[in-house]
Amino acid sequence: MSELHRPKPAAAALPRGTEWGTLGLIVACYGFWALVLWGLPQVNLGLTVICLGLLSALHSSLSHEALHGHPFRNRALNEALMFLPLTLFIPYGRFRDTHLAHHQDEQLTDPYDDPETNFQDPAVWAQMCGSRRLLLRVNNTLLGRIILGPLMGQLCFMAGDWRLARGGDRGVVRDWLLHGIGAGLVVWLALLSPTPLWALVLGAYMGLALLKIRTFLEHRAHEDCQGRTVVIEDRGPLAWLFLNNNLHIVHHQHPGVPWHALPRLYRENRPAFLEANQGYRYRHYGQIFWRYLLRSKDPVPHPLWSSKD
Repeated sequence: MSELHRPKPAAAALPRGTEWGTLGLIVACYGFWALVLWGLPQVNLGLTVICLGLLSALHSSLSHEALHGHPFRNRALNEALMFLPLTLFIPYGRFRDTHLAHHQDEQLTDPYDDPETNFQDPAVWAQMCGSRRLLLRVNNTLLGRIILGPLMGQLCFMAGDWRLARGGDRGVVRDWLLHGIGAGLVVWLALLSPTPLWALVLGAYMGLALLKIRTFLEHRAHEDCQGRTVVIEDRGPLAWLFLNNNLHIVHHQHPGVPWHALPRLYRENRPAFLEANQGYRYRHYGQIFWRYLLRSKDPVPHPLWSSKD
């Protein structure tokens, strides 16, 4: 990296104590969720589902902050804050473990070692039946990822965890049991409210669908591991909902930096980040929708996998 583009130290952006702004946002997320659950169905059920979807997506973004050490420096306190799974489907403990494994940047997009990739081993792809290939191709468009992605991802995720649990992984069993308690509390609260259960489930699914917009092209196949991670210079509502994780190269290089400090860190070091990820950049999410709503950005089989080992 050139001296001109060498990044400034990120130490100043690291938190020193409790992040009261993040803590307040977590409390507000739960508070607005309760208000929507009890107050909005009498107004409009469609609006109720939309608001539940937005809040469940925000809760997932906040869970991402928690597993990276925010708002407290104490892991147990952060995990206690996220105990109620507003997204219903993903255990926090499993999200934590698989996401931290994903942060091994040298394994990004690896069909076997990156838990969050959508690339397939070309040898496995060659043996797939036509219907499964078609499904994966549809899922490889932005619209397909939004509509089908949450269901397909959940089924694959649960199948993998079932194999781990049957193999004796007690951590996986524990995380699912804790999740069952938390999800049961969420459903119980919904049953006490005027919101029908189907609206709660549909809202949770919508939240996961919104998150698929963020993850759609976060990582590309590239020989250089830093060149695999995108930056989307969006400052609109989606960027806020994703808590600035659209500045993804910044997050991967500095995972301990909280969401509210990412934009300034990017602005101050923009040339260095763009040099590091070799210009893998989009201006905003509108550009991504225009290009990829009905088209694939990448092939399903990993385009560089045949050259590995």
